[in-house]
Amino acid sequence: MNFKNIHLGKLIQERVEELAIDSIRICKFLKSTEKEIKEMYQSKSLDSEILLRWCKLLEYDFFRVYSQHLILYAPCVAVENNTKAKKSSLPIFRKNIYTKEVIDFILEQISSNKMTRMEVTEKYKIPKTTLYKWISKYKN
Repeated sequence: MNFKNIHLGKLIQERVEELAIDSIRICKFLKSTEKEIKEMYQSKSLDSEILLRWCKLLEYDFFRVYSQHLILYAPCVAVENNTKAKKSSLPIFRKNIYTKEVIDFILEQISSNKMTRMEVTEKYKIPKTTLYKWISKYKN
């Protein structure tokens, strides 16, 4: 899985093919025509409301693909101990959620000597303890 260049339409189409879902069922569920569905397969991104419907139909969290992209490629923001910092009304998530695919990707980088453990912790901001737990848990 390439988390850097996401093509949502292709991912959705792959999932539809895996589940062998009939196009008539898809059209009814999404309230769309076959032409519109084919256009969605060609789209790199989709409206979040439509994507949510796809997630429900295909029983797969496509939003998580974007979360993994953020974990791997977004710069880590340092938390300031400033008491005057503005509070947000948005929910705050305490931990990064690492999927098996992300863990496999990172362990592959290390095992293929493309990156060292130190490079992984610096580039992706993964705590050393987390990385070492993955290595001991998932080693062949």
